[in-house]
Amino acid sequence: MNNIRSTLAIVWRIAAPYFRSEDKWAARVLLAAVIAIQLSQVAIDVLINQWNNRFYNALQDRNWDNFVREVGIFTVLAFCSIGLAIYQFYLNQWLQIRWRSWLTHRYLGEWLHDANHYRMQLQGDAADNPDQRVSDDLKTFVERTLDIGLNLLSSVVTVASFIVILWGLSAAAPLHFLGRDFPIPGYLMWAALIYAVFGTALTQWIGAPLVRLDFQQERFEADFRFNLVRVRENSEQIALLRGEDAERGQLSMRFNNIIDNWYAIMSRTRRLIAFTTSYEQAALIFPLMLLAPAYFADRIQLGGMFQSASAFESVRKALSVFVTIYRSLAEWRATVARLDGFEMAIQSAAKLKTDQPSIGIVTAPEGDAINLSELLVRLPDGTPLLSADGFSIRGNERALVTGPSGAGKSTLFRSIAGIWPFGSGSIAVPPHATLMMLPQRPYFPIGSLKAAIVYPAQADSISSDRVREAVVAVGLPKFAERLEQDAHWNRMLSLGEQQRLGLARALLCAPQFLFLDEATASLDEASEARLYRLLQEKLPATTIVSIGHRSTLEAFHERYVALAPNGEAFSLQDVRAGAAARAGGAASSARHKQTE
Repeated sequence: MNNIRSTLAIVWRIAAPYFRSEDKWAARVLLAAVIAIQLSQVAIDVLINQWNNRFYNALQDRNWDNFVREVGIFTVLAFCSIGLAIYQFYLNQWLQIRWRSWLTHRYLGEWLHDANHYRMQLQGDAADNPDQRVSDDLKTFVERTLDIGLNLLSSVVTVASFIVILWGLSAAAPLHFLGRDFPIPGYLMWAALIYAVFGTALTQWIGAPLVRLDFQQERFEADFRFNLVRVRENSEQIALLRGEDAERGQLSMRFNNIIDNWYAIMSRTRRLIAFTTSYEQAALIFPLMLLAPAYFADRIQLGGMFQSASAFESVRKALSVFVTIYRSLAEWRATVARLDGFEMAIQSAAKLKTDQPSIGIVTAPEGDAINLSELLVRLPDGTPLLSADGFSIRGNERALVTGPSGAGKSTLFRSIAGIWPFGSGSIAVPPHATLMMLPQRPYFPIGSLKAAIVYPAQADSISSDRVREAVVAVGLPKFAERLEQDAHWNRMLSLGEQQRLGLARALLCAPQFLFLDEATASLDEASEARLYRLLQEKLPATTIVSIGHRSTLEAFHERYVALAPNGEAFSLQDVRAGAAARAGGAASSARHKQTE
């Protein structure tokens, strides 16, 4: 019961906001229509149950007129039932797509808000495979919630409707055994209840492990699919390293997890199906066996017998809804658990930014510099990494940051960007300042080359002529006429070409602060020098802060900053020209390597 209450509380938390959203009136009307049709179907079932009595009595009495009339009544009821089923399906599907659309936009908004998706990765795999949660799990949640909810509602209404019928039929056809009547009030109702409770208890006992197995199956499937995508995305490096055998081994291991868990599901499902099928088959004969002695003792007519059996079956099915939807219920509970985990991971990632101690990004009251005050950057496990106090990145300057590998240079940039929460202190950024971070491997979305270059701006926000000029300026004239071509650019372009296009993006954006994290490391020194001169010419008002190890970069920066060991952490220190190169040879502690 605790598990049920917990699951229902999660379902309410996920589902209820949609029916209070901006789409609430359409949602409520569609849901009300679907429920009304479901109740109408139950009413038709009651009418058909009464029809059974009259129809089979007409057969027993060989009354042709009554027979023809009942066939006509059945035809009307059947057409009504068919029409209701068609519109229930249509309205149900309409509600599903609107609900799923709203949930998808909500989850995407929360996941992609303020670098939550990045901080979730820093926390480990608390919510593995977000793509599956947003695509498959939301679809399953909406479908299963409506299906299970309507089934339960129908069951409650059916029991309430047919229990009165069964009670009256129990008095009209008393239990007859060994030539004697046993007037047990409502015995048909009690028999249906006992039969359903027995079936439900055994179904839960046999099928309980399926919830855990279904959860694991979805996770293993998503892990396998995710690693297939990684192989596709990194096919060049795998081919160069001749890593096919290693990848095949890793993929086979993950696929074996799918197979092993699938066999466990097969074994458990076989037992569940064996019981539920036996249970359903026995239910066909059980009420007739109860009523047969009364029928042969002439205590009940054929119509009453079939009406009683039909009513018994309706109540039995309603009370056994747990048995009939158990597999769907197991999948639904696993889906609810995954969505709950996803929501908790998003909330935890958002909380990382506001938890104390954490690195605070504040707006500077005045000036055009980025000021670091009592800054201590830590690793996720709490280990100190680097510190800075009273350090400023002044406006319209060129600064080169150097230091040993693993000292935390890239993590410093992440902290300034506001996506690295681990640490303490504050980073004051000028009001309305624009910051752009260019990593060593820039990101380009799949789509047209123009959209990839101007990302994250919209493709139509910058004219094609300006984009073409920027592409030519960074040394890629062959791409100037391919702006409308769609491709997977991160996979298609060399790393050097990607870095050139990343600088074209910076030229188009013209940020106030540009941070280059080895953003030209894949280019030859002559090309690197031309591009730095281009940045100085085209972005004279932009502050440029570079991370690099080449001594040739010193010529394009008037300020040199080194990360030097200072106790447990590295610290930022201004050094004179030429000293940066000497700092680069220091060895880095192994615990810091993960930060680069």
